[in-house]
Amino acid sequence: MQTYIVCIQDPRLHNDDLWHTHVDYEICLRTNSMCFRKKSSCVRRRYSEFVWLRHCLEQNALMMQLPKLPPWNPFFSLKRKEQVNQRMKGLQEFLEGVLQNPLLLSDSRLHLFLQSSLSISKMEKCALGKTRYTVAEAIQCSSCGYIGSLEDKTSCDSDCESSASSGLGLSIDATMRESPVSFLHSPEKEL
Repeated sequence: MQTYIVCIQDPRLHNDDLWHTHVDYEICLRTNSMCFRKKSSCVRRRYSEFVWLRHCLEQNALMMQLPKLPPWNPFFSLKRKEQVNQRMKGLQEFLEGVLQNPLLLSDSRLHLFLQSSLSISKMEKCALGKTRYTVAEAIQCSSCGYIGSLEDKTSCDSDCESSASSGLGLSIDATMRESPVSFLHSPEKEL
């Protein structure tokens, strides 16, 4: 039996500039499902990224009723504990509902959302096969920070020659190009 334990916790306020702030939340996932690359992961996401994910999933599930997100509140404040707890509970219920639907589990953007720290634009490009790394590589390397350093040095998220991805984002032409993390998978040479 496949289990999914998802927890929304640790809200943090970020000052974007003098007038704008946003709150993000830690999403911790533990699962024994073969659908997921990692069996446990923690990432930080803000409310607007949940809205983006729900929109993506709606495109995949045209005839399905998706779980609802807690309503957006222009007066949301971390100082109001009840508001914070209600939002975290609503976000957690949304993800729990999504994880119970096998059709939604096939969307690589869901996997990137839950198991990588990529931005929305980078998740979109990765899911479309327009990065030098696959969805699986983005997830695997997200926790070690390799994808971030790779992007800074070689613009991995630029449009490059890559075909569309399938399944968990493993590009069709993945065997024809060198993996940016191939050194992680190659056996050590004997001396």
